Amino acid sequence: MALTSERTGQRDKGSSGGKGSSGERSGGSGERPGGGSTVAALWNSTVGKKAAMAVSGAILLGYLVAHLIGNLKVFVGASDLNGYAAWLRTIGQPFLGHEWFLWIARVVLVAAAVVHGTAAFQLSRRDLRARPVGYRHTRARSSYATRTMRWGGVILGLFIVWHILDLTTLTVNPRAEAGHPYENLVATFRTWYGDTIYIVAMLALGMHVRHGFWSAAQTLGLNNRRRERALKATANLLALALTAGFVSIPIGVMTGVVK
Repeated sequence: MALTSERTGQRDKGSSGGKGSSGERSGGSGERPGGGSTVAALWNSTVGKKAAMAVSGAILLGYLVAHLIGNLKVFVGASDLNGYAAWLRTIGQPFLGHEWFLWIARVVLVAAAVVHGTAAFQLSRRDLRARPVGYRHTRARSSYATRTMRWGGVILGLFIVWHILDLTTLTVNPRAEAGHPYENLVATFRTWYGDTIYIVAMLALGMHVRHGFWSAAQTLGLNNRRRERALKATANLLALALTAGFVSIPIGVMTGVVK
């Protein structure tokens, strides 16, 4: 009986030791229990989605600033804007091929837009599911931009599709002459619907940037009492500058400043 007990104890120790080794091996895999990776777990969290929105939004904001600076060349003249558009296709040459930089930028922007939109949609659904029945926003400090953030995103998404079809692929452009972006742009803004679509979208963009910049600063931990006024002022300034800058282009065409 004693021998049997000792052998049984040895088998139990060996069995538990094997389990411990297996646990150590699985513990070093870098995965969370259940097989989900750290990246997936971060994406599935509310904080992770907000961080993804903040980073992707910063990429898109940087593009908007650069895009506006380039587009304002329309006030200088056709040769300047057309020359700028041609230069974009040669960036990085001879290291990069013709239009390679442009396509790399497009891929990055599309990826940023997809991440931004997907995270926003999922956060919106999560927020709606978490609300009790009959819940309404009652905060006095809630701005119009905050309350319409979702619809603003939808408007901008639809505008991006139209804008690409109009001035990139020239599918719906009234002139549709490849290699002449100045003339194509002027042709669009000589139509009432082109002006209306563009101006409405830019107003939505201004509200989106104003609220989005402030939200991103909070998500990334940049906000504190000392910086609050500066960050809010920066958000307002960016929104105003982008809206005014982009809207000035169709207004310039409508008033005859740009011909």
